[in-house]
Amino acid sequence: MASETKTIQQIGSDLARGARASEDVDRIAPLFPVIARLLLRGRPLTAAEIAAPAGQPEASVRDALDALEAVERDGEGRVLGLGLTLVPTPHRFRVDERVLYTWCALDTLIYPSLLGVEAEVVSPCQASGTPVRLTATAEGISGVEPPGAVVSVVPIEHAANIRTAFCDHVHFFRSAADAGAWLREHPGGTVLPVADAFALGRGFADEMR
Repeated sequence: MASETKTIQQIGSDLARGARASEDVDRIAPLFPVIARLLLRGRPLTAAEIAAPAGQPEASVRDALDALEAVERDGEGRVLGLGLTLVPTPHRFRVDERVLYTWCALDTLIYPSLLGVEAEVVSPCQASGTPVRLTATAEGISGVEPPGAVVSVVPIEHAANIRTAFCDHVHFFRSAADAGAWLREHPGGTVLPVADAFALGRGFADEMR
């Protein structure tokens, strides 16, 4: 497991570089916090709704969204999810009594810092199904149960869809021992204690701003 601060910072930098090289993430990066904050309202978003607070022309927002395969939309083309999502996943993310979801375990630790909110997180251990629970804020995490829980992380390489290439492999485990099989199947991956994963997520968010 990586536990040195420098190592965590380096992983975060590597993830940010990989994310920017995947799909057209670099074009949409400025929209991430805007979309996430609007999704906290609990309803789908039009390009016009995103464009105003983003300070971008609606056409530019549409182009950026169209270039990113991973963006979740409804039948009317409205945005349902981009990291933070209205579509149920195993990673439950509750803010102010409103339940949303995220694409991966690391996202649950990134968005409280990115948005300055407190979130109650519940997500199953990928190996056992045991719920991992915690509270995350912009400053840190608390109440991690089980206390030995870890988060799996894989490198981000150039990919057509960042969600399938990265997010689908980033999970909670109730302990490092429970992540043993996952590590054997992902030789380039690592697992981090939740506190270290939070630091990684905060650094990643800073790199992506």
